[in-house]
Amino acid sequence: MRAVEVEPERLAGFLARFAARHGGVLTTSVAPHRVEVAAGDGARASIPVPFAPLVVPTGQRVGLAVDDLLDHLMAPRTIGLLLVRLGGYSVGIARAGVVLASSTGRRLVHGRSAAGGQSQRRFARRRESQARVALRAAADTAARVLLPRIAELDAVVLGGDTAALRTLAADPRLSALFERAEPGVLDVAEPRRAVLEAAARRARCAKVQINHDLGLDATHQHGPAEHRRGIS
Repeated sequence: MRAVEVEPERLAGFLARFAARHGGVLTTSVAPHRVEVAAGDGARASIPVPFAPLVVPTGQRVGLAVDDLLDHLMAPRTIGLLLVRLGGYSVGIARAGVVLASSTGRRLVHGRSAAGGQSQRRFARRRESQARVALRAAADTAARVLLPRIAELDAVVLGGDTAALRTLAADPRLSALFERAEPGVLDVAEPRRAVLEAAARRARCAKVQINHDLGLDATHQHGPAEHRRGIS
């Protein structure tokens, strides 16, 4: 199974191409957290609803019927972004894919040592101390940038290293942020301002999951805002 990140403005065209390649669309199943499009040759495009739930009448509809989903995706939202990797972080607030406020930083965390014995233990203790300092800086920044404006946020989008994010989630100051977090974690490079800006745009995207091998050719002619992602 593959997932294709598609900007809301491109989703109608993407699904129209999907339908043309696969014998048309038979039905569209609409649920609060997922919309599934079934094509004539058996291919299916399944779309987890970002910023769920989708508040519309649910059930199965004839043909390609995604107008409600498109309206939901196009609604302007203010989101918090929290991207963390060990030693680096980028935190921001974005609206309609545009970053309005942000803070990015790095703290030194050495890689693992191949040495043994006491040297390795000393190195491990030093690395653990550096990691604690780095993650504390990330948590402090998240609290400073996001918490004062939490009432404005429609959701929080996380990205980076899941182990680092779990550490931040244990910080009681940030519990309200993690309660608003979207499911899943964006796979991002080392957090930088440019990475944060890309994450703000990606957060708006529909992640279209195609569960038929023939459906993968829909990615060959995608625009620059459509990205293939593996699904575990």
